[in-house]
Amino acid sequence: MASTRDVPILLLDVDGVLNAVRGDLPEGWRRGVFKGYVLSWDPTITARLRELQESGRVEIQWLTTWAGDADRLLAEPMGLPRGLRVHARADSAPTGFAGSFSGLSGWWKLALARAVAEAEPDRRIVWIDDDLAEQAAETGDWLAANPHVLVVAPDLFVGLTHEQLNAIEAWL
Repeated sequence: MASTRDVPILLLDVDGVLNAVRGDLPEGWRRGVFKGYVLSWDPTITARLRELQESGRVEIQWLTTWAGDADRLLAEPMGLPRGLRVHARADSAPTGFAGSFSGLSGWWKLALARAVAEAEPDRRIVWIDDDLAEQAAETGDWLAANPHVLVVAPDLFVGLTHEQLNAIEAWL
């Protein structure tokens, strides 16, 4: 079995990735209310993520405005494992969509992703966040210099898809 240091890290966002902003609920999807926010997710997507974690192909870590609430409130209902590492803003911003925009001093998620990459220079990283497309100007140079980082930017209204998971698995 591979050591943890050989397992790629998967940095996972919630809103726009697991939680798709949809009025309609596709067949098989689930919906729940957490801290006053309505979240909609595809349990087949979260099951595949869980399998990637449990099989040792990736180590999922939260990188989301939900911070510790992702583990405490969302993991079990969404079918993901509890006890995952959490990367959170230092300023303890509110969770949910209200805290998902970049601050004046740069995108806080990029700073945390960079810190993860610097702390784990020999590990590959998959970073899944719908805001990556919006933040391309800020992240582009760093990503170009770090080919061991794969980014996936789901559509906010669709969320992470099986096709995107297929691409991640092929990259792994």
